[in-house]
Amino acid sequence: MRHRHLETATLAVGVVVLADVLRVFLPSVITVFGQAAATPAPLLGAFALGWFVLALFAPALVRRLGARPVATVAAVALAAARLALTAAPGGRTQLWLATVGLLAGLVWLAGTAARTDRPLPGLALGLALGAVTHAAVDTYDLVWRSGWAGWAGSGALVALFLAGTARLASTPAASASPARPGGARVWLLAGPALLLTGMVALSPAVAGTASSYRRGPAAGLAGPPVAGDLPILLASAVALFLLAALARPPRGPARLCGPVAALAGAALFAADRPGWLAPAILLTAAGTGGCLSLAGTAPPPSVPPAGPGQADGRPTRPALAAVLGMLVFAVAVFAYHAAYDLGYPNGSVPVAVAGFVAVVALAPGRVRASAAGAHPRVPPRLRSARIAAGAFLCAFVAAGLSQPAPATSRHQEPPTAVRVVAYNVRMGYGLDGRLDPDGLATVVAGQQPDVVVLSEVDRGWLLNGGHDVLTLLARRLGMTYVFAPAADPLWGDAVLSGLPLASARTRKLAAAGAPTGAQALGVTVDIGGGAGLAVVATHLQPPPGREPVAQARAVADFALGYAAGRPLVVAGNLNTEPGAPAYAELTRAGLVDALAAARPQPTSPAGDPRTEIDHVLVRPGTAVSHPAAPRSTASDHLPVAVTVHLPPP
Repeated sequence: MRHRHLETATLAVGVVVLADVLRVFLPSVITVFGQAAATPAPLLGAFALGWFVLALFAPALVRRLGARPVATVAAVALAAARLALTAAPGGRTQLWLATVGLLAGLVWLAGTAARTDRPLPGLALGLALGAVTHAAVDTYDLVWRSGWAGWAGSGALVALFLAGTARLASTPAASASPARPGGARVWLLAGPALLLTGMVALSPAVAGTASSYRRGPAAGLAGPPVAGDLPILLASAVALFLLAALARPPRGPARLCGPVAALAGAALFAADRPGWLAPAILLTAAGTGGCLSLAGTAPPPSVPPAGPGQADGRPTRPALAAVLGMLVFAVAVFAYHAAYDLGYPNGSVPVAVAGFVAVVALAPGRVRASAAGAHPRVPPRLRSARIAAGAFLCAFVAAGLSQPAPATSRHQEPPTAVRVVAYNVRMGYGLDGRLDPDGLATVVAGQQPDVVVLSEVDRGWLLNGGHDVLTLLARRLGMTYVFAPAADPLWGDAVLSGLPLASARTRKLAAAGAPTGAQALGVTVDIGGGAGLAVVATHLQPPPGREPVAQARAVADFALGYAAGRPLVVAGNLNTEPGAPAYAELTRAGLVDALAAARPQPTSPAGDPRTEIDHVLVRPGTAVSHPAAPRSTASDHLPVAVTVHLPPP
């Protein structure tokens, strides 16, 4: 393999390894260091951003020791941390391993930047490869899997990365490609491109959610996508991204196409309109790729000899640009998601990042023109059309492997009773801070449910690792679902069932100073014989220091109106205890506690439950039996379950 191809391949695999570590570090900051929102937001943010700021020492390290040894040692540390995380340590060990891996990854990125002549192909292929592998594992990354499949896949990935690193380390210095100062623009965009692709453009979870909104039972609601929707959307995004990134950039006014597309896609995503997710994905993919292509043009024709601020004759300016770009990534991702706790509008964050990418891409490079006054040389590109076509096929196959399983019912005849489970799943993360869809599915399936109501359902937030917890659980339970957004199109509540879901409706609840948005989702479960059970799922968000009284009143009004005399179940994390003012609003409206026979039945925190905030309520006179709150640490809440007996037809 020629040196530049080896360099490209190693950089691409390294980007995937670093992204894997980030998918552990980011949610660990929330679930382990953050202690389920118990840690003050400023302290949490300072801890997370501090490591990106600390990495600013990396260019000085490169200057003193040289790019090659710094990149090699950091790559070994990154690979070791990535492999160690597969051992499923959980808790503080997981947090610190991910932190070490993150810091090592940032240093590796700086060392690689200082010694890589053509970073664009490796960065673009790495982002696309990460999307394809993330789709192939159904957004449940290998790093979270401690079984043989996790170890085999993680071992193969790390082995490829270390093999390429070793080959590069043994390459004679004379044959290595020195980094050009002009390449700093591409490295500066590495972090922002990682944000835009991970948050919007190349996220399999976001693509799956966008596809599911197309098949929802009503406007603004999502249901399982039809086979083919997700593969086509994701594969198209990956192909557009690579085609735009690896093709020769346009000249003249056409140079504006990439930046305009990136800004338009980010604006559509920031608008929080479920129907706009699909065009947001495609525009952001094409625009981000186009901006990277523009930034990769016009390098200086020669590299100055070694001198101050350089190492091994290679400028350290690209190293600093790479670390600064990742700092932009960190600031933006935490600024976007912190809005749901601090209450400021966050739609401007992805638009601002896209604007930053556009400005850097369009900025003129410092280029020495040739004696004849020719245009600046454009570095050789890979055969972009062939690569894009191959990436489309790979992404299509990978996404097709992750389609939800068909719903199954354990009833052969119309049931006379249904088992209802309500569960706050905390984005899929257990008390130990590990993503645990298998643990969640096990505790839910143990109750043999007919209907499952989920709160805190994450369908692609980058801060939580970019996975789709709803699809992961639906596949494991063999159920269909209806999802309603609360905070944005990727976060909300869901109703799952093995029985047919006939119709649905949602009502947005007033925020009243609550951190994340809230809604009430009404779903009709077809129990056969022309009868229907109305199920209302909600997650009340109390204002700081107060009860969610207004939201409770709104939910009761919505539920009773939606049921229209039919059997009714209202369930979810209501953030109020029996006898509290918000709970009294629900009972005053005519709802009855279905778990009363088992009181007290605390559900939070799961490790030492002390508060009763997860509930199931029904109409007066509805017979219920077998209330339970099975112990589990697959979330920070315990699930609640009860059998609801249906009136005769």
